[in-house]
Amino acid sequence: MEVVYRCCCGIDVHKKIIVACLNQGGEQSLREFGTTTSEIKSLATWLTESGCEIIAMESTGVFWKPLYNLFELMDLDAIVVNAAHMKALPGRKTDVKDAEWIADLLRHGLLKASYIPSREQRELREITRYRKSLTEERCRETVYKKDSGRRQHQIGLCGQRHQRKECQKAVGKDH
Repeated sequence: MEVVYRCCCGIDVHKKIIVACLNQGGEQSLREFGTTTSEIKSLATWLTESGCEIIAMESTGVFWKPLYNLFELMDLDAIVVNAAHMKALPGRKTDVKDAEWIADLLRHGLLKASYIPSREQRELREITRYRKSLTEERCRETVYKKDSGRRQHQIGLCGQRHQRKECQKAVGKDH
């Protein structure tokens, strides 16, 4: 099979641990890291010092985001791949094997990168989601103050589309 990347890294990311497999010319080097910022920086430093050309990690949950952001800041080329595309492939049993499998697939150019918006777009999305959560929380608090417990139970969360009008009536259109 054709080798696309001479030196690449496959990463299996979890809530508390990161398993990285650096593939350098067919030689694999495995390391485990924690998920604190300092440990992610240690991972990035190790990859930079090793001459890693590209990094691939599964997009399971949101655990890939801090790694991706830090790699981006450190000018490391990273891609996020859909875990479902790799799950169908045979022979995967442990976190170490997952990282090795990702590195091997990446080395041969068999992974398709997921779309990741630009840093500015990601930050804008985060701010928008935060604003929405604040607005919904304000609505819940206002409804709770103005209405009885029975009415509160009927309205539920204001953010739900079919109940938004009820919430606006209870709060008043100026809010």
